[in-house]
Amino acid sequence: MSSRETGADLPRSIAAVLDAPLAARPQATAVEAASGAWSYAELDDQARRAAGALWSLGVRPGDRVAACLPNDLDIVAAFHGAQRIGAVWAGIGEALAAGEQEELHGICDPAVVLAGPRCRLDVPDRVDPDRWAELMAGDEAAPRVEPDLDAPAGIAFTSGTSGRPKAVVHSQRNLLLPGAVLVAARGWGPELRKGDSFPLTILNLMVLSTLLTAQAGGCAVVMDRRDAEGVADWISARRVTVWNAAPAQLYDLAARPELDLGSLREVWSGGGDTPDTLRRAFAETHGPVPRSTYGLTEAPTVVSIDPQGEEWRPGASGRVLPHLDVAAYDDEGRRLPAGELGELRLSGAAGGPWAGAWTPLLGYWERGRVRPPEPGPVPTGDVGTVDGDGWLTVLDRKKLVIVRGGANVYPLEVERVIMTHPDVVRVAVCGVPDERLGQRVAAVVQSSGARLDAGALTEACRRELASYKVPEIWSQVDALPVNAMGKVQRAGLAVLVARHALSRD
Repeated sequence: MSSRETGADLPRSIAAVLDAPLAARPQATAVEAASGAWSYAELDDQARRAAGALWSLGVRPGDRVAACLPNDLDIVAAFHGAQRIGAVWAGIGEALAAGEQEELHGICDPAVVLAGPRCRLDVPDRVDPDRWAELMAGDEAAPRVEPDLDAPAGIAFTSGTSGRPKAVVHSQRNLLLPGAVLVAARGWGPELRKGDSFPLTILNLMVLSTLLTAQAGGCAVVMDRRDAEGVADWISARRVTVWNAAPAQLYDLAARPELDLGSLREVWSGGGDTPDTLRRAFAETHGPVPRSTYGLTEAPTVVSIDPQGEEWRPGASGRVLPHLDVAAYDDEGRRLPAGELGELRLSGAAGGPWAGAWTPLLGYWERGRVRPPEPGPVPTGDVGTVDGDGWLTVLDRKKLVIVRGGANVYPLEVERVIMTHPDVVRVAVCGVPDERLGQRVAAVVQSSGARLDAGALTEACRRELASYKVPEIWSQVDALPVNAMGKVQRAGLAVLVARHALSRD
């Protein structure tokens, strides 16, 4: 067994993740994107330039670097450059509304914001594309920094049922580990051409693209399209072998047999439940049986995945990866026997080749520092089971999060916007099943008496929220069901949606 297979060969830092491919195949393609392609030698040079550019802007070890950039070469270079000087990376999604971008900016308080065309931030630390290109061309060198593998390296934004974003802080060790485990477990090498169409402003996607492919010596294919035709064009033109998808994308492609996905050897489905019927439909149309995954920002990224090939179990989300130990726990925090239902919690594997490799998230970025997590196994907020063979099944969400087409929507965040309407007395936002997207966003509204204008409510939400968070189904009721504490009883919301629909957007 090689050192990589034993889990002992983790790169000493993200700066060193390019060392092996640079030594073996420096001219091999490391990354392809809309604006071109870089070899490993070119990526190394661009990362060096990005480190110097950030240093010239005053970024120092421990400072946050935020990026609101499209999927292209610049975001890859900037990420690697930030890691080389010990900065802490944070992505701010381009699809977010101005207020949402401002909130994330306020949480991470970056020294620099690298702004793309859809960045809505008007802040003094903003660096626009022309200025960034000028700095990259200037070739200023940063001093050598030896990052601590266990120091803060990246911030991933998530949220609980409160709708308030949380800033999960990870070390370089944990950003490198998922790629190392997946490359070893799946036997990937230089032939890997992994395509990703999700935004690289999501930290998990940076982990699963350039950091993973570099450890295989393969190529990260950074897509700038998510629609069926665009994804198929990327896959066929760039000969993508592994592609990470949302269930809604698989749904669209399953109905398009004329699209060429023939280079694919493996397709992942994540960000939401993958119905068994969808697996079969996609496989009948395009060949590969989608590999279901379960992931967690706090892990970070993939926790379980189906084995390579065609093996899968109905309702399950794959097998737990070997560096993790996942089990169900009861409400008192007691670990339950294999197969029993409870809240899923994770910790590092205590045995096997990856024993001791995983360390918990460093904590949450709050008020300029890292707040450590509670001790013990990390709670996922999801209810499910893990059987004796490691197959993980999520049966329900303890959290109220709605997963629409792979994107998380937090009800309270939407409810707060709707409650600003003068005629709204109370509102409850929930998810309703949808064959394509997994769930759609629905709002059940109690008004002061007047019949509500669903179109006006929709427009009000669009001004404050990203488009995927805006309710598509509106229902009006005389009164929402509440408990003794005045809290809305959510168990019957789907019935109210069906009975009292004002509109379906």
